[in-house]
Amino acid sequence: MPRLVPPVLAPGALASSAQPTLAADDDLILRRFEPDDVPAVLDAFADPAVQRWNLRRLDDPDEAADWVLGTHAGWSSETAATWAARTADGAVAVRVTLYLRLAAGQGEVTYWVLPSARGRGVAARAVRAVTDWAHGAGFQRLEIRHSVENPGSCRVAERAGYPAEGTLRRALLHDDGWHDMHLHAHVVDS
Repeated sequence: MPRLVPPVLAPGALASSAQPTLAADDDLILRRFEPDDVPAVLDAFADPAVQRWNLRRLDDPDEAADWVLGTHAGWSSETAATWAARTADGAVAVRVTLYLRLAAGQGEVTYWVLPSARGRGVAARAVRAVTDWAHGAGFQRLEIRHSVENPGSCRVAERAGYPAEGTLRRALLHDDGWHDMHLHAHVVDS
C-alpha cells in the first residue's frame, strides 16, 4: 500500500554509517558501549534506582556483554541508538538511548546515571548532546517519559530543554503497580 506522506528519514539513513561519537562538552564524551564497559553496565544494573526505573537487572558479566551487543544491534537495525557518556577521567557516567521511529522523524530518549555521577548535571548534558545530534540528523520530535514518582528524571528532562507536555495516566506497570508518566518533548522550531 503506497504511503501518502514520504518518510521523514528513509531506511538506511543511519545504519549506512558508524554510530557517531558526540561531545557534550570538554568533560563529557558520548560513544557507543564497548565490551570493556561491561563492569560499568553491571554496576549500573546492580543499583536499586536503575533497577526500579528501568524495570530490569543484569546478574552476570555474560548478560551485561549481551546487553552491550544489543546496543550495537539497535544501531544496525535503526531501532535505537545508545551511548555511554564518559567523564574526563574515562568513567562511564550515563547511558542515553534514543529509540528511533525513522519514518515519523521521532524518537524517545531514555537514560540512567551511575550512582557515582549523580547530582553533577551529566545526564542533562548528555541528553542535550543526543538531542542536538538527533535534530541535526532530521528527527523533528523527541520525547522523554518518566514516572511521576521519579523527580530526578523530571529535573533531567527540564534541564535538557524538554518542557512538560502532560501526564499519561496509568501508562507503565512497575513492580509496585501502575504509574502515571510525565511526557516531555523537544521539537525542531519551524
